[in-house]
Amino acid sequence: MIITPGVDSCYSASANPAPKHPSLAGEVHCDVCVIGAGITGCSAALHLAERGYDVAVLESQRVGWGASGRSGGQLIFGFACDMSSIRRLVGRDDARRLWDMSVEALDLVQRQIAKYDISCDLRAGHLHAAVKPRHRTELIRWKDELEHQYGYEGTRLLQGDALRENLDTARYCCGLYDPRSGHLHPLNYTLGLAAAASSAGARYFEFSPAVRIDPGAKMTVVSPGGRVQCEHVLLCGNAYLDRLDPHLRKRVMPVGTYIVATEPLGEARARALIPNGMAVADMNFALDYFRLSGDNRMLFGGRVSYSTRQPRNLREAMGSRMVQVFPQLKDVRIEYAWGGFVAITQNRAPDWGRLGPGIYYAQGYSGHGMALAGLAGKLMAEAIAGTAERFDLFSKIPHRSFPGGRWFRTPALVVAMSWYRLRDLL
Repeated sequence: MIITPGVDSCYSASANPAPKHPSLAGEVHCDVCVIGAGITGCSAALHLAERGYDVAVLESQRVGWGASGRSGGQLIFGFACDMSSIRRLVGRDDARRLWDMSVEALDLVQRQIAKYDISCDLRAGHLHAAVKPRHRTELIRWKDELEHQYGYEGTRLLQGDALRENLDTARYCCGLYDPRSGHLHPLNYTLGLAAAASSAGARYFEFSPAVRIDPGAKMTVVSPGGRVQCEHVLLCGNAYLDRLDPHLRKRVMPVGTYIVATEPLGEARARALIPNGMAVADMNFALDYFRLSGDNRMLFGGRVSYSTRQPRNLREAMGSRMVQVFPQLKDVRIEYAWGGFVAITQNRAPDWGRLGPGIYYAQGYSGHGMALAGLAGKLMAEAIAGTAERFDLFSKIPHRSFPGGRWFRTPALVVAMSWYRLRDLL
């Protein structure tokens, strides 16, 4: 059972004030029904409402309850798969366009935060950290690819003293630093988008899961307490889409990831660990990721679970991993521990597209959703407004269902991932 946001999440404990939205009751008419009030859904609702569309958002729990409100909060360029994989799937020219939009996603986050004055502890800087020499070789090649094939300049390789000056640990031999990427408080960012969408006229309904979509001259989205009649439906539930559409469910795998937060370290001690305040993720397949919060806690994540079962002794297990990176934190108390699902695709590329006339979806960010999800919402709004070229470019990426069917795909994935975990040790 996944720990849900609440007393165990430091994000919930430090959340900005947010209104409670009513549950859906009776019949609602609108232009667009958005299913899911995470970053994707809130971004779509905001962009649509600002274009003058009447929007209703259905959320099965509270705004930001899913991955958007409990993630690592890292804003990273690109995709979860490398660009060579994207090129093989869609060709060189379309790969370049997709890359440029992934960078646009970073800029969009910053613009939205500034435009709507969203208080979410936005900080610049991200480091991909090499644990072993082969990772260092990969980073050197990656930097060269970014500069010469995608025109992405400004990244820096940090090694030796330069690395230790920015990250006080001996665990890593090299790092690729990007000043354009960064990190934020994910729940407060999501709540800020929802507030902006509400101000623009979008209506939110919490504790109102969508259980069925009925076709017709106008589509009807059915919830236990009522229904929404609309011309367009956006499926923005990602790993929490449940059984609303079995076809989409087969193409993503819910994967558990976990985070702990220490007691406040104080500014001096926190800054000694990461002087430039950047976020960090290592290069292992089963990676560790960490950053400092706005109140100077160490937020340390990882310990991916492909079986969807929460690891035993979560605080102790995650604390042990943290101390491997920062032995100087062995005396620090862990105050919060939580987890949640992200949705991964087989090829780790995002899965965006249409299920039919008027039904759009975006899912499968595979751990890169903090920036891309906002872009997905914007592009779905563009498509509904009549300019679908950019959204449809993502639908060119081919995706396959996970093998094994409903009962056997999770065990099959667990076996496959064991090989990658072994490779991390080599």
